[in-house]
Amino acid sequence: MIRALWLLLCLPVYAVADEIDHWIDAAAPSMVDLYKDLHASPELSLEEHKTAAKVAQAWEQAGFTVTQGVGGTGVVAVLENGAGPTVMLRTDLDALPVVEETGLEYASKVRTTDKRGATVGVMHACGHDIHMTNLVGVARCLAENKDRWKGTLVCIAQPAEELGAGAEAMLADGLFARFPRPDYAIALHAANDMRAGHVGVCAGYFGANVDSVDITVRGRGGHGAAPHTTIDPVVLAAKLVLDLQTIVSRELKPTEPAVVTVGSIHGGTKHNIIGDEVKLQLTVRTYSADIRKQIAEAIQRKAKAAAMSAGAPEPEIVYSEGTPSLYNDPDLTARVEGVLKATLGDDAVEAAEPMMGAEDFSRYGRAGVPICMFRLGTISAERLAEWKAADVTPPSMHSALYWPNAEPALRTGVRAMTAIVIDLMPR
Repeated sequence: MIRALWLLLCLPVYAVADEIDHWIDAAAPSMVDLYKDLHASPELSLEEHKTAAKVAQAWEQAGFTVTQGVGGTGVVAVLENGAGPTVMLRTDLDALPVVEETGLEYASKVRTTDKRGATVGVMHACGHDIHMTNLVGVARCLAENKDRWKGTLVCIAQPAEELGAGAEAMLADGLFARFPRPDYAIALHAANDMRAGHVGVCAGYFGANVDSVDITVRGRGGHGAAPHTTIDPVVLAAKLVLDLQTIVSRELKPTEPAVVTVGSIHGGTKHNIIGDEVKLQLTVRTYSADIRKQIAEAIQRKAKAAAMSAGAPEPEIVYSEGTPSLYNDPDLTARVEGVLKATLGDDAVEAAEPMMGAEDFSRYGRAGVPICMFRLGTISAERLAEWKAADVTPPSMHSALYWPNAEPALRTGVRAMTAIVIDLMPR
């Protein structure tokens, strides 16, 4: 009896899956062509004008009502299909200042001038070209299969994810006021170390709070041969670097993930001169608000204590809160996981580990919308096997050598995200 009921309930899922698979088979070549075009013509954060126009045009052609220029270069596309839930799907637009070294025939050869006036390469080294192509494919698929879902679909193309600024800009420009407010928001992120055809799911914290700290350690300069007449800021800075490492190792519970990294330290001008100051730049990664606050207070305490121990002037500390942690809504994520297993098979759905990287998709969740981001495998099984046999680590995201196997990744991404939408917006 129970098995018969389960099979009856699953019949629509299987029927939809067959139709969507046929659609993907027919659309795959055009999706790969779009991917190659986007990959070869990347644009940096806040400069994604041509990229945004391409995505907007594709959504307009699919029948969406499209608004450009939201939060800068952001795009919002809306497709109404009767009464029902509102679901938002998100992609990012921007590329990175990286000179591509993949050797692909469609590799980016773009060079541009950054804000410092330096000439830099531009590359989609974080999979945003996969994200865009995937969401164009999902939008087209759902627009051509409107008999399978009911409600309002909102697709957004967000600028400046790499700066952690795009989501905030779109929200400030009225994303949830000018356009239908979503009941759910879904996104995916390309994975550099996961097999194409597989996805990864993680409930709860999936991305970290990312804060920046600038510390100026002050001393009293003088001759390097007469250190007793000075207060050496280099020594103070060295002491502080070591003291900062004890925050995570000795002040947090071992079960609380956190990172305090001194990424930059600069001071002095010459071998025999003790300078007046040393500048440090830190990145701090946490999950919870309480730990975020605890580490901020500890950094200030240790910096001031180091100065006091040498009778030095009080240091200058500038603490800048950045992208908030990404928290996948547990109930929504459990539902998404169930859909993915039913669509792709249990073996294709992996347990994804939380990351200490930043993702400003988190801001939509902070605005009160249940969100879920899942990982999309982008590397063929053959390439992964070759790397493993050679004891080589797969090129990481942001690497000049990262490139995805686009077709199998897109087939899985479109299939997965389309199934999620149909489940969240049933007829």
